[in-house]
This record gives sequence, C-alpha cells and structure tokens, in this order.
Amino acid sequence: MGKARNFNELRAKMSPEARARSEAQAREMLANMPLDELRAARHLTQEHLAELLGVKQASISKMERRADMYVSTLARFIEAMGGTLEIRASFPDGSVRISQFSDREV
Repeated sequence: MGKARNFNELRAKMSPEARARSEAQAREMLANMPLDELRAARHLTQEHLAELLGVKQASISKMERRADMYVSTLARFIEAMGGTLEIRASFPDGSVRISQFSDREV
C-alpha cells in the first residue's frame, strides 16, 4: 500500500474544476444526511450530545430515529451540534426561507 498523503496537499494539486466538483459532492453528501450521520460527522457521541441537551442518551437515540418531531426539538438538536436550523420551501423557480419559526421560545 502507498504512503498516506495529507488531503490538503492532494487538494492543492487538484485543478480548480476538480476541486469545485469535489466540494460540490461534499456539500451534496452533507445536504442529505440523517441526524445520526450528521452527529457522527460532527464528531459527537450520543452521550456527549445528551449531556449538552440535558437529556439521557436514550432520548438522543429516539430523536435520531424519529420521522416526525417538533421544530423546536430539531432546532435544539442542531444548535447543540453548533449549527442553526433553517427551514426552506423549494419551488421550481427558487426557494424561500420560512422565518415563522426563527423567534421561537425553547
């Protein structure tokens, strides 16, 4: 097997087009990710996230498997991972950010 190489070194040698394709693929992967994979990609364990949210680890496991939850619950989950929840409606002619949930009380 060959010598491991630093990703930044390899990226620096890529053409601008190849770099753009690579970044677009990475964005696409992150744009379509279940909560458990998103948490793992952020290098967080269920235990650590539970501690941040003040809940039990089992609650995190249940949240990650849910198909339906309150917007406020999802927002807290995302905020505990260091992000912000943004809700958008997508139409053929563009997308619109839904701001109704921005000033919620948690």
